[in-house]
Amino acid sequence: MPARRCRDNGHPAYPIRQHANAVPHIDMDTPHWFLTGAGHIGTLAAWYLQRAGHGVTVLKPNAAPVREARIAFAGDGREQRMRLPVQTPSADGPPISHLIVACKTPYTAAALANVVLAPRATVVRLQNGMGSLDGHLPADARLIEAVTTNAVTGDAGVHRVVAENQSWMGDGGAAPAWFESLARCWPGLHWAHDIRRPQWRKLVANAAINPLTALYDVPNGRLVDEPELYAAMGAIVAEADALLKRLDPGWPGDSLGAVAALARASADNCSSMRADMQRGARTEIDAINGWLLEQGAQLGMDMPVNQALVERVHAATPATAPG
Repeated sequence: MPARRCRDNGHPAYPIRQHANAVPHIDMDTPHWFLTGAGHIGTLAAWYLQRAGHGVTVLKPNAAPVREARIAFAGDGREQRMRLPVQTPSADGPPISHLIVACKTPYTAAALANVVLAPRATVVRLQNGMGSLDGHLPADARLIEAVTTNAVTGDAGVHRVVAENQSWMGDGGAAPAWFESLARCWPGLHWAHDIRRPQWRKLVANAAINPLTALYDVPNGRLVDEPELYAAMGAIVAEADALLKRLDPGWPGDSLGAVAALARASADNCSSMRADMQRGARTEIDAINGWLLEQGAQLGMDMPVNQALVERVHAATPATAPG
C-alpha cells in the first residue's frame, strides 16, 4: 500500500463535509475523531488530523452545528480557516471509538459526562498535568498519553501557532495503525515507548513556570531575570525532582537548567495558568503541582514548597470560577 500523504503542501484548510450527527465510517488508518476541548492545542491537533485525512467532530453542549476556526502559523504570513462539525454529547448517541480529550483539566468530568465510549475505544489525553482521566474511562479503553511543546496563543478569535516544536504520544505499546500517516502531517510528532519521560519533563516545567507566573502576574522570562523568582523556581524543581527520583530511580533529575532554558525561550509568553487567573477562571494546579503532592503523600514525603503553591493558587481563584 502506498504511503498516505498529507492533504496539502502548505497549510490550506480542508473542511469536513460529513453531517455532524452522522455515524462516521471507521477506517483504522484514518478513523473519525471526536474532540472535547477545541482550545488552542485541541484545534491545532484537529488541523493536523484533517491534514492526515481524518474527520474531526467537536463535542460541545449548546453550540452551533459548525465551528469556524482561524489558524495563523508563524512565518507563514497567511491566516487559514477550518470548519469543524459540532455536536452535543449525548448518552443516547452512538458510541465513540476514537476520542481526544483536550479540555482544561478542571472540566474533564463535565466534558465526559454524556460521552459513551465504544468497547475498546482509543482515548488520546492531550492535557497538562497528570491523572485527569483517572476513574473516567472503562477498563477496556486504550489510553494514549500525548505531550506537546508546541506554542499557540490567541487573540480576536485566531489561533496563532508561535512554534511547532516536539510532540509525543505513547502508552507503552506499539503505535496504532493511524499513527504513521498522522506523524507525516504533524510536525515533530513521535511515538514514545516510554511516554512517562516527556510527560514528567513537561510536568516539572509546568509546575515551576505556571504557578509562579500566575501568582506574580509576570511573563515567563521574568522567572530567570529576577533572582527571587529564580530561587523560587529552583526550589519547586528540586522538590519535584526528588519525588520523581523516588518514583523512578532512573529519573536523571537536574531539571532546573532545562526549565530555565524553556522560560528564556518563551520569555514574552503568558503561561496558561497566568491567563486563567487573569480572567478569574479555574486553573490546572491540581493536575500539576497537586499531582506531585498526591504522589508525595503516598510515599510519605513532605513537599512544603508545592503545598504552599497549591494553597496560594486556590486562594487566588474563586471557588465558582467560570470555565
